[in-house]
Amino acid sequence: MQVPAQFQYERATSVAHALSLLTKFGPESRIVAGGHSLIPMMKLRLAQPEALIDINGLSELARISVEDGTLYVGAMVRHADLLSSAVVGEHFPIFHDAERLIADPVVRNRGTVGGSLCQADPSEDLSAAFAAVRGEAVIEGTGGRRVVLVREFFTGPYQTVVGENEMLVQLRVPISSSASAYEKVERRAGDWAVAAVGAELRIEGTQLVSVGIGLTALGAPNFHAPEAEEYLLGGPAVDERFAEAGRIAARHCEPVADQRGPVDYKRHLAEVLTVRALRRARTRWHGNHPQEA
Repeated sequence: MQVPAQFQYERATSVAHALSLLTKFGPESRIVAGGHSLIPMMKLRLAQPEALIDINGLSELARISVEDGTLYVGAMVRHADLLSSAVVGEHFPIFHDAERLIADPVVRNRGTVGGSLCQADPSEDLSAAFAAVRGEAVIEGTGGRRVVLVREFFTGPYQTVVGENEMLVQLRVPISSSASAYEKVERRAGDWAVAAVGAELRIEGTQLVSVGIGLTALGAPNFHAPEAEEYLLGGPAVDERFAEAGRIAARHCEPVADQRGPVDYKRHLAEVLTVRALRRARTRWHGNHPQEA
């Protein structure tokens, strides 16, 4: 079966209008943005929403900006726009690293940042990237607006804290002096990750004073590795400690064997990619701070 079940369609003209439509159609309604995950599921009838609410006309959700020391990324920002944004690359190269490896230009031109996070696929790249940099999700509903840490945004595979009559409207990331990187292993170009790791760090002298590690496709709760972060914090940014952090990250994740590989292989990737991401972030830090190299 490649034809969706019957559904109603409404095109929202504002966030308030979208929320009113969610209220009108109830819990069996779905928001559609890029549609690269939802539409195929509907064609296979794995998803059968009674109504689709199209938010592609909401230009207010498609902006990238920096204000008061914070990067703001609207939920409707396309992957291609995040990749091409100079201000994003300047402050958080981890997003450019990840976006270059997401799918293909067709998907990146239509798929959205907010849609990727709301899909909550266990192998989603941006979930790990935003977790690594301790991003925040802005959720708006009929009862008002609330802010949730991306590390607390996911409640399980394909599940988030976004409730009925709510929608994700924005991601924001506090800007600090830091360096970041993303490393991924995939079976073929543009595929879902076999495993991937993002890292952000800040060094003062020789010590790591801030560190974030995000993991995807590895069964890490909430897409991050707090035990490895805790081990690294306050210590020197050296290869030996990076290697131990990789081993810690591998021990504390819970990968699942599937067509992309067995558990032992994925744990090995967790270790290796953690080290690679940390090293790459450190190289970028020293490139931006040559006096500390």
